[in-house]
Amino acid sequence: MKISLKIWRQPKRDADGAMVDYTLDEVSDDMSFLEMLDVLNEQLIAEGEEPIAFEHDCREGICGSCGVVINGEAHGPEVTTTCQLHMRSFSDGDEIVIEPWRSEGFPVLKDLVVDRSSFDRIMQAGGFISANTGAAPDAHATLVPKDNADRAFMGAECIGCGACVAACPNASGMLFVGAKVTHLGELPQGQPERHARVVAMTEQHDAEGFGGCTNLGACSVACPKGIPLNVISQLNRDRQRAALRSSD
Repeated sequence: MKISLKIWRQPKRDADGAMVDYTLDEVSDDMSFLEMLDVLNEQLIAEGEEPIAFEHDCREGICGSCGVVINGEAHGPEVTTTCQLHMRSFSDGDEIVIEPWRSEGFPVLKDLVVDRSSFDRIMQAGGFISANTGAAPDAHATLVPKDNADRAFMGAECIGCGACVAACPNASGMLFVGAKVTHLGELPQGQPERHARVVAMTEQHDAEGFGGCTNLGACSVACPKGIPLNVISQLNRDRQRAALRSSD
């Protein structure tokens, strides 16, 4: 099939950017979206032009680095990562608009590549436990109720891609923070630092320039791992409990 592309081009972080038009012929339905960009880049290189910079790593939907906004939707029209999106989701003659994440917390480095190290700093602020669990048998000796274990695993599924930020009209990363807080807060090993953790991570979230939660729910809809909105409720409850403890 033949498709028209409008892609954001920006040479470096502090430079101005603009949408640039491209046309690509003979696109196979079986191509992944990133394979289509690879083909376009081969064409650009052959024509002596600068290839389009885009981020990717695993191409298996587990690393979260491939995120772009496609026709106004984070990761595109399917609820999946960009690398798992296939061209059969589009039709012959379609125009596809491709942009980077838009957020103060995710500055554009080049073309479709954004700096997502703000999420790393949020994790460094409190997304860990310091409990000594010993060897594997010692860790297994601490029983975790199945409901808590299931919810902890659900929070751990978050890959930190940033689709929640891209989908939120306020560019909030609260779904990401809520998932990480829920993951550790449901486990016995996560209890000693539970309240300090939520304070540190939410404060770092705000310091990075992300907005507050709008309760719109677009973040959960766009999440390729289906993280539910109620992790933000758990985040807010833990934050309130931390405030009450500090006031005692």
